[in-house]
Amino acid sequence: MIAKYWKKIGLIILIIACLFNITNKIVHGTSLVDELKASATYMLQKQNNN
Repeated sequence: MIAKYWKKIGLIILIIACLFNITNKIVHGTSLVDELKASATYMLQKQNNN
């Protein structure tokens, strides 16, 4: 029985996992401004080391 529906079951599991991942990123995500500041700081440190 499960062999007949394995594609549908896998697709449902994949959709649930993607929705959970998106929701988790929205709830715990950092803002774009914080990401840009972190990237700028990293690049400045790299340039100063060279």
